[in-house]
Amino acid sequence: MIEEGKPIFQQIAEQIEDDIIDEVYPAESQVPSTNEFAAFYRINPATAGKGVNLLVDEGILYKKRGIGMFVSAGARESLIAKRREAFRDEYLRPLLAEAAKLGIDPSQLAQMIHTEGVRA
Repeated sequence: MIEEGKPIFQQIAEQIEDDIIDEVYPAESQVPSTNEFAAFYRINPATAGKGVNLLVDEGILYKKRGIGMFVSAGARESLIAKRREAFRDEYLRPLLAEAAKLGIDPSQLAQMIHTEGVRA
């Protein structure tokens, strides 16, 4: 899972986000501890903690003192909304700009997407 070129703590946070979206960790469920992440990925616990704390700062996870970290209510919906916005900014807007350069109007583009989606 660990990739070159992206900070490890960020990858840990994204993996937890993916697991929340995929409902591996539903609302109010406990996520692995920073020590468990550190042991699994063979990284420093402080690095794992930094990734977990990113999600705490965003309100995705919360701490139950003495017990561990848990998924906040509404975390999945919040993450999906955040990812949809990022999808629009990173993929959709550049796609529309390139389509316009090529003279592809939105209805043609929609048809192309539909055709490719049927093939997938």
